Amino acid sequence: MSTLKVTRTDSGVSHEFLDGPLLGEGDILVDVAYSSLNYKDAMALDGNKGVMRVDPLVPGIDVIGTVAESSDARLPEGTLVAAFGDGLGEFRHGGYTTQQKVKAAATVPVPSRFSASDAAAIGTAGYTAALCVNALLRHGLTEGHVLVTGATGGVGSIAVQLLKSLGFEVTALTGRVDAESEYLHTLGADHILDRAEISVPGRPLQKARFDGAVDTAGSAVLANVLAQITWGGVVAATGMAAGPDLPASVLPFILRDVTLAGVNSVDAPLPRREEAWKLLDEHLDLELLRSITTTVALADVAETAKEILAGNHHGRTVVTIAEQPRPGDC
Repeated sequence: MSTLKVTRTDSGVSHEFLDGPLLGEGDILVDVAYSSLNYKDAMALDGNKGVMRVDPLVPGIDVIGTVAESSDARLPEGTLVAAFGDGLGEFRHGGYTTQQKVKAAATVPVPSRFSASDAAAIGTAGYTAALCVNALLRHGLTEGHVLVTGATGGVGSIAVQLLKSLGFEVTALTGRVDAESEYLHTLGADHILDRAEISVPGRPLQKARFDGAVDTAGSAVLANVLAQITWGGVVAATGMAAGPDLPASVLPFILRDVTLAGVNSVDAPLPRREEAWKLLDEHLDLELLRSITTTVALADVAETAKEILAGNHHGRTVVTIAEQPRPGDC
């Protein structure tokens, strides 16, 4: 059992385990050690047409393993690498298989302090969080009070920790304040805010409370976030858990000089990917990351995905494909 294939059927969706790999497109062949379980993966496992763009599909938007074949001098054979997004597990076969082809332009050598399982725990979620934090920094936000929406999710959890490590005051937004406060404070959140306070449409310009934000929600949540940003603040937007619409006005932009920075982790160019990994290498707390990570076997990933879709799961989930030591390890 080395590959999980998802097929849409007249009665729903089927999951089939195969003995050999199903290769997609790419110029690098990777022996896959781990993948991870992201919200997109859970949607693909559920047969969602918005994510599962080919049928059948090997899910897994993350590929972590060692290079088996390469024509790129930057990625020689034996290198531990991570390839995230770039259509994996959506438009072409992804990481839920023992071997996969990836594109060199979307593949980064894993920094030496991270193991293969650590890289999977980071996954697209952690990499996206780093892209968002770098977007805030790139647009001039180097201090102050930052709001993180969807703070118990994969992106939000790691964004909270990175921001705190960089010295920001952090407020974490969650829909389950009582259940998740301890978890969020452990990550580094200074304050916890109930999602209900900003989940319904509000005034186009509200009391300025935050210097910046990382938003994974979109819709009315993002509109309210923008309305509460101080003059010259920055918001990095990367998700649409609350919806793809934005019922906002131009007032935050023209009266408070607010910057809305979009973050696209799927198509990010290589320099942005490398910058994200540099931030993770310098500021990610490995002990904390491991404490919020669970590991599941490939055989159990579909069942765990149901918990994610139901909103009953937080932190990061690593999927074991074929565990391999880093070259040189004993």
